[in-house]
Amino acid sequence: MKHSRPDFPKGFLFGTATSAYQIEGHAFGGAGRTHWDDFAATPGNVVRAEDGAKACDHYHRYEDDLDLVAGAGFDVYRFSTSWARVMPDGQTVNAQGLDFYDRLVDAMLERGLKPAATLYHWELPSALADAGGWRNRATTDHFARFTEALMTRIGDRVWSAAPINEPWCVAWLSHFLGHQAPGLRDIRATARAMHHVLVAHGRSIEVMRGLGMKNLGGVFNFEWSTPADDSDETKLAAERYDAIYNRWFLGAATKGEYPALVLEGLEPHMPANWQDDMGLISQPLDWVGLNYYTRKVIAHDPGPWPHVRECDGPLPKTFMGWEIFPQGLGNFLRRATTEYTGDTPLYVTENGMAAPDPLVDGGVQDDDRIAFIDDHLDQVQDAIDDGVPVQGYFVWSLMDNYEWSLGYEKRFGLVHVDFDTLARTPKASYHALAKALKD
Repeated sequence: MKHSRPDFPKGFLFGTATSAYQIEGHAFGGAGRTHWDDFAATPGNVVRAEDGAKACDHYHRYEDDLDLVAGAGFDVYRFSTSWARVMPDGQTVNAQGLDFYDRLVDAMLERGLKPAATLYHWELPSALADAGGWRNRATTDHFARFTEALMTRIGDRVWSAAPINEPWCVAWLSHFLGHQAPGLRDIRATARAMHHVLVAHGRSIEVMRGLGMKNLGGVFNFEWSTPADDSDETKLAAERYDAIYNRWFLGAATKGEYPALVLEGLEPHMPANWQDDMGLISQPLDWVGLNYYTRKVIAHDPGPWPHVRECDGPLPKTFMGWEIFPQGLGNFLRRATTEYTGDTPLYVTENGMAAPDPLVDGGVQDDDRIAFIDDHLDQVQDAIDDGVPVQGYFVWSLMDNYEWSLGYEKRFGLVHVDFDTLARTPKASYHALAKALKD
């Protein structure tokens, strides 16, 4: 790698990230059924109908996995917790689930790692999905009780906490586009999910503040939106995509407002008196996390709202088919500070790429991933030089894992996982980062 730790300000934190359902093995430890299990069991939703029952068996192998995190020289381990592991029916506490996260946090601290907790990374208990899931405002109350049960146990030892990972995926991708659980394509469900997931964020922050916790933030995902041509209607379509994907959630959480370009389509379907929730949603955060992977080239669609069509772009692509556009990360870091967050610290909470990553002669030479990380660190460094308060960068992901509707065939990890034997093999990118972080 061309970058190393001394290139960044003193105290800048490097980390790596995972999520509970993608690595733990949901069949273990008394975890309850989730809407992801249901989605995966429905033909056509997930590659080979694969689910997270075994995943990477992190539930049993977490100590070895944390040795890998520490061995790379990372400062922070960003992990998520499973609601259905802690509360199998969404409401009743499972002691085994709390015990697991208790052990996990202690094991991080024993290795000198800062535990960065995300409470929800998409695994809604099926019992709550039966009651309407994120369409139902009662889910926000259940989420507050989940927050209290979990953080009463581990909140005294986590370095940071955020309620919900990537609310756009929880709400829009899953309720309007139907690509993830619960797999709906319903504008009224979307409007309610888009709002309720933010109410849940606010309720969770409120609970954690009440427990005396510090260093609380929100994690949002971003895609740079580029018009496919210079026509006014195409530019407007790109602005609307940007408003849905990038501005709705960050704007609500930091300024208490939704963009007009999205309300024009969603407001007729919003819950009654939604405006009354904006103070709860926008209570102050100690930091904001940005997950960034790609950009989208957008054209006008003459069909129904939102009149947006994604086009194939000309840039090199990852194994996901996502364009590699590092400049988008720098753009978002500057925009967040200028338009939304001011002096609030920013973290790049996810950044990484998928590649085929074949294991050859006992190793994986993933030079493309090393270049990807280097190019994005260029953008972080430039933003810092411009005065943006970026305080950390976390790679997605520690290891190859269950990639949701794409099953186990897309590999994002710094560590290769053989999904038959579950053997872990650090890739060239892992070794390059370990050297860079120890320089």
